[in-house]
Amino acid sequence: MEGSGEEFMKYRSPLVSRYASKEMAFNFSDMKKFTTWRRLWLYLAKAEKELGLPITDAQVSEMESHLEDIDFIMAADEERKLRHDVMAHVHTFAHCCPTAAPIIHLGTKYCNAKNNTDLIMLRDGFDILLPKLARVIDRLANFAEKYAGLPTLGFTHYQPAQLTTVGKRACLWLQDLVMDMRNLQRAREDLRFRGVKGTTGTQASFLQLFQGDHEKVEELDRKVTEMAGFKKSYLVTGQTYSRKVDIDSLCVLASLAATVHKVATNISCLIRTFSFSDLKEIEEPFEKEQIGSSAMPYKRNPMRAERCCSLARHLMALVSDPLQTAAVQWLERTLDDSANRRISLPESFLTADIILSTLQNITEGLVVYPKVIERHIRHELPFMATENIIMAMVKAGGNRQDCHEKIRVLSQQAAAVVKQEGGDNDLLARVQADPYFAPIIGQLDSILDPKTFIGRAPQQVTRFLSEEVRPVLEPYKSKMDVKIELEL
Repeated sequence: MEGSGEEFMKYRSPLVSRYASKEMAFNFSDMKKFTTWRRLWLYLAKAEKELGLPITDAQVSEMESHLEDIDFIMAADEERKLRHDVMAHVHTFAHCCPTAAPIIHLGTKYCNAKNNTDLIMLRDGFDILLPKLARVIDRLANFAEKYAGLPTLGFTHYQPAQLTTVGKRACLWLQDLVMDMRNLQRAREDLRFRGVKGTTGTQASFLQLFQGDHEKVEELDRKVTEMAGFKKSYLVTGQTYSRKVDIDSLCVLASLAATVHKVATNISCLIRTFSFSDLKEIEEPFEKEQIGSSAMPYKRNPMRAERCCSLARHLMALVSDPLQTAAVQWLERTLDDSANRRISLPESFLTADIILSTLQNITEGLVVYPKVIERHIRHELPFMATENIIMAMVKAGGNRQDCHEKIRVLSQQAAAVVKQEGGDNDLLARVQADPYFAPIIGQLDSILDPKTFIGRAPQQVTRFLSEEVRPVLEPYKSKMDVKIELEL
C-alpha cells in the first residue's frame, strides 16, 4: 500500500497510538525500562565500591557514559538465544562497557532490575497522574464556584426532584475526585523500593560478598534505595516485592475510573434528550468542524464524555489482574505473574492518564445554558411549590385541609394536560384562575422564585471549596496552567 509504514501492518494498542500523553507513554516505554535497568546496575556498582568492593572509578565512569546508548537489535538477538530478558541486557550493556563487564549485576538477581524498575515506573506514573487530577479538580472547582447560585432541577431516580444548583451538583463530583486525590497520594507515598535483596529476599549473596558483614549489607540496601529516589525499602521480600503493592496501586486507579465514569455519565445525561424535552442544560466542548454523526448532521454527541466512560470501564476491569496474581503466588515466587503484569500495570496507568486528560478537556470547556435550565424549572416548579402555596394560604387565614384538596384536584388536572395531551404544565394558571386563592395571588411570584427552593446550596459550595478542595490543590499550584487539547 502506498504511504503505509511497517507500524500499520501489526496491531498497535490504541492506548498509545491514539490516546495517551507522551510522558505516560514514555514512562512505560522500552527506553525508560532498559535505561532504568542500567541505572540500577550503576547504583549497585557505586554503592558496592563505596563499601569496599574492588570496583574502579574507570568501571563506574564507563557505565555512566553508556546509560542510554542501547543496542536494541543486539539485545533482541541475545534474548532469542538466552530466553532471558535481563541477561540479554546484561550482555548488551557489557558489550559497550568491556571494562565494567565483570562487575555489572554483581551479587544480585534479575528481580533487582525488573522489580525495582517496576516500582520506579509506578512512582513516576503517579507523579504524572497527580497534577492531572489536580487540574481536573481545579477546573471543576472554578465551574462550581461560578454556578454556585444557579438553580437547577435536582433528579432522584432520574425524576425531577427538589431544586439544587449547578455548582452544588458539581461539588458532588468534586467530593469523589478529592477522595481519589487522597487515595492516589497515599498509594504513591506508600510505595517503597524492593532494594537489593537477592534471589529469595535473604540477601545471602551480598552477605557473602561482604564476608558476613551485616551492617555493610544493610548499608548497601540503604544507599541503592536512596540513589533510586526512595525513602524506604521493603524490609522483607521474597524474590519479588509483594504483589499486594500492585493491588494497592491499581485499586486506587480503578476507584478513580469509577468516579470519572460517574461524572462523565452525569454530564452525558445533562446533554442528552430527557423524557419530557431535550435536556441539553450543559454541553461539553464541540469544535467548529467536529462532526457529531455521520448520518445526522445536526447531532452534537457527547463524544468526550463517552470516551471517558468507555476507557473507565477498561480501567475498572484491569484491577482483577493484580488481585488474581497476588492470590496465586507460591511461596517465594512463581513466574506466572510476569506476562500479566507487563500488560496490566502499564495499561492501568495509560488508561488513567487518558481519562484524566479527557476530563480536563471537558471541564475546561463546559457550556451552561441558563435559559434552558430556567425553562425546565418552570415546567416542574409549580408542582414542587404546592406545599409553599398551602402554607401561604394558611397564613392568609385559609384551612389547610381545604387548600390541600383544592391543590390536589388542580395538580391532577394539570398533570393530565402534560401527560395525556402533551401540553405545558398549567397548574399556576389554574391556581390564578381559582377565586379560592385570591388572598395570595400577589405572592405567587415570590412563592415561585427558584432561589427560595435551593436551601443552603450556595453556602455549602463556598464552604466545601474553601475547606476541602482548595487545600488539596496547594502542592500542584505551579502545574495548573497546562491546558489540554485532545489529539488523535
